[in-house]
Order: sequence, then C-alpha cells, then structure tokens
Amino acid sequence: MTAIERKADPAATVVLRAVSSPAERRAFIRAGSVPYANDPNYVAPLEFEVGARLDPKANPALKDAPHQLWIAYRNGAPAGRISVTVNPLHLQRYKDDCAHFGFIEAIDDPDVFASLLGAAEDWARRRSMRKIAGPFSFSVNEECGLLVDGFDTPPYVMMPHGRPYYASRLEERGYVKAMDMHALSWIPERRIMPEKRAKFIEKTLANPKIRIRNIDMSRFAEEIRTVVDIYNDAWSENWGFVPMTEEQVRHMASELRPIIEPHNVVFCELDGRPEAFALALPNINEAIREFDGKLLPFNWAKLLWRLKVKKLSTARMPLMGVRKKLQGKPIGIAFAYKMIDMTNSANIDRGVTNSECSWILETNKPMIAMLIDMGCKVYKTYRIYEKAL
Repeated sequence: MTAIERKADPAATVVLRAVSSPAERRAFIRAGSVPYANDPNYVAPLEFEVGARLDPKANPALKDAPHQLWIAYRNGAPAGRISVTVNPLHLQRYKDDCAHFGFIEAIDDPDVFASLLGAAEDWARRRSMRKIAGPFSFSVNEECGLLVDGFDTPPYVMMPHGRPYYASRLEERGYVKAMDMHALSWIPERRIMPEKRAKFIEKTLANPKIRIRNIDMSRFAEEIRTVVDIYNDAWSENWGFVPMTEEQVRHMASELRPIIEPHNVVFCELDGRPEAFALALPNINEAIREFDGKLLPFNWAKLLWRLKVKKLSTARMPLMGVRKKLQGKPIGIAFAYKMIDMTNSANIDRGVTNSECSWILETNKPMIAMLIDMGCKVYKTYRIYEKAL
C-alpha cells in the first residue's frame, strides 16, 4: 500500500492508503459500512458482488479505464473510501476531460472528506482532466448518484444509500449540482390507470402488427442483447448516457440470469421487431438485510429460500426503454403504460406489495408525470456533483 498522510489536527491523523491487491479490495469493501454503524436503513451489499465490480478482470467497465481506489484511516481505524476513474467511453462521447469519482463513503469528518476528494482530484489532474464528477461507481450504467433526500427507508437493489451530511461535505469542497435523479415508490394496485387512459392504450395496441410478450428464457443471451440494443437507442440523448459495449452486455446477462424471472421482462414488437422493453428485478436487498454482506457459511441457503420459496414482497424497475422514433408518439406512450401494467399485475400475483421505479432524470418530465399518473410518488433524490479542476 502507498500511504499519504494529511494531518488534520494534533489529536487526529488521516492517512490514505491506495488499494492494489485483492486483500486491499476486501478492506475497501468493508470500509464502505463504517459510516452506517447506527443506521437501521443501511443494507450491506454482498461482498462477493462488490468484489467482482472492483476487479478489473471481472468487470468489463474497467477495461481500458484507468482507475484508483483509496481507503482513509483516522487514528488507525478505517474512516472512509473513494474511487476515481477515467472512462474512455465517456470521454469519447462528451470530450469534456472529466474524471469520475465513486464508492464514496466516510464518517462525518471534514478532514477525511478533504483527504479522499483531494486524492481523487490530484489523480485526475495528473491525467490532464479538467473536471471531476460523481458519484459514478464506476459508470452511469452502474450504481451512481449521492442520496440527498429519502434517508428514512432502505435502498432497493443496485441503488446507493447515504448519510445526510455527505452532500454538505462535498459542497464544502467546491462541488456543485450537475443533475438530480429520482426514485419513485409505488404501492401496486390492480387498477393503475384512469378508465379513459386504459381505453386509449387498449385501442392503440389493438393493431394486429403489435405483439406484447415476456422474455424467452431459452434465448436468454440474445434477449438481453435486444434489451441493450433498445436501451442504447432509447437513452442515447439522455444526460450522461454512455452506451454499453458487447462485452458489458455479456457480463450483464451473466449477472442477471440468476434473478431474472420471465414475468419481469416485457418486450413490445411492431412488425416483428422489438421496439420497447421493460425490466424489473426482485429487490434482493429485502432478502439480505441481516447478512452483513456475507453469503457464507449459511446465508446462501437463506437467500435461495427467500427468492425461490418464500418470495420477496418488493421489486424494482431499473430499466425501461422505447426506441427514439416512437418516443412521444401514441404507440410509444401506450407501450410504456402497457409494460408497467403487465409487470405490476404479474408481481401482485406473486405477493409484491411495494415497488420502486428508479432512477429517472429530473429533466425527464414526461416519464415522471406518467408514473405519477399511475400512482407513484417521488420519495428519494440522488445527485450527481461536479467540480472544475
């Protein structure tokens, strides 16, 4: 490890250690739980899953992406962590010389935050970056955003948690808002649309050239490739969008297969071509809350039982997309309503009592309005910060 000392005051010393080995990555993972010792809403992510994301050999998002991890120690004890990345796909698309920080967690100590953020900024400057933004852990297609509102409930699967003081500590260091994203909560009901809206959808989708179907698990890899193809088109003009590569598609398919259920993936086809999709996931965080991030020795059996036998009562819709050519048109709007309605009804049949739709850019007013029309409420806000270097 490489240590960098930043003395805060005579009584406390903050030391940063750069992470380079598998053992150090495990320490980095455990450091993420330090700020949450007294937070009943914190859910420690599974350590093996985070470890795979941190491993350049396992995570294709790190391919050709220079990055560094640090752990902060205060008086010898873990006090925080941070990552910094230069994402070549982002730079190729935006040409903004922007590095990304992520995985930021720390105790409420301004010197710890100053050390972590300062190290990330210095690293980015040495690589000729003119700006730094985040949190992106590691990219916009992975976990991202700093929770700034909605601390009183646990995070859903693949969504970050946070502490109320995080935002203040970043802003003290000169970070400003770049974009907010919202999570909307939902108590599923059978009738989620006004009758007039339901009739519009039924009439629009009566076209014999339209087919609505669930995923074909016998062609899983191909179906996930179709999901990403639509996603890369549908989201291409969104703020911060970076397309997924073929390698990332394969990785995503292997990660999702164990938890994907056919009723939670819907495709809308027009003239035999998939034009829209929606993907929902069981909220794994509900099943692992007391695991402390560990599956061994017996938590793996508990997880399997809760997923396959007991079933979970919560679910999250992380992805939905309609190809650009249909966005804002009656058929595209009808596709979106229909896909949400189908997954909602199927999950109610399986005992789901609460759902989350996340995340959605604050600028995506039509989608937010549609979800509110269906009974959703904005209940969490995540912020991307940026700072000129």
